[in-house]
Amino acid sequence: MSEFRHPTDGSAPATNELATRPVQLELKSLRAGYGKMEVIHGIDLKVDRGQSICLIGPNGAGKSTILNAIFGLADVLGGRIMVAGHDTTAWQPTSMISTAKMAYVLQSNSAFPDMTVAENLLVGGHLLPSRRSAVEAAERIFDNYPRLAQRRSTAAGALSGGERRILEFSRALITEPDILLVDEPSIGLEPRAIDEVFEMLSRLQRIEGKTIVIVEQNVKKGLEFADTGYVLVSGRVMLADRAAALLHNPEINKLFLGG
Repeated sequence: MSEFRHPTDGSAPATNELATRPVQLELKSLRAGYGKMEVIHGIDLKVDRGQSICLIGPNGAGKSTILNAIFGLADVLGGRIMVAGHDTTAWQPTSMISTAKMAYVLQSNSAFPDMTVAENLLVGGHLLPSRRSAVEAAERIFDNYPRLAQRRSTAAGALSGGERRILEFSRALITEPDILLVDEPSIGLEPRAIDEVFEMLSRLQRIEGKTIVIVEQNVKKGLEFADTGYVLVSGRVMLADRAAALLHNPEINKLFLGG
């Protein structure tokens, strides 16, 4: 990966040209990590309202750390995080959920296996004003996802990998976020389930207008879904471009797509 070269001929748009509508999420010279260990070294990033972006790069590039920093789970060592024009740099996860209207679907299996599908959804609504509000929100989820409704009384541990992933997405949606952070949506899933997950993501963006930031090792699938892509290497943005352009970039193809 050390051979990756940032284009110098002006062929790739500048970062600020990739967000042309009202900016929903912005990172300004973000430095972040864990304790004194700096993982992210001065990243600039902008995401439009209703736009999707995909972060790609080798293991250890800092992709998940960016999501963690945005959501308040990593230490911000410098720079700023802005959501809809508000500085959220020092906000905790509860404030990101309730005030910044953000949700985070983690990479690891986060469904509670011994709880039913319905109970898992209610856990996702713990920050809503009342249990009644959480129940009503869960019913809206079931209305939108009949397949999940059919499994409402099934323990999450008995679901297929794809069904569990959709449950995790649905639990994140119960607070009706405007911004969705998703870490490795396809991890551990077979091809059919991967397609279902990305179809759900596409509906959330195209129909419900969600702003979506994903980290994805399946580079082809991630870039086919997203509007824009950011290539990270060693905690820095090496290239930002339209996702379709990155898919046809010979160097990206060689490094990540086996071309």
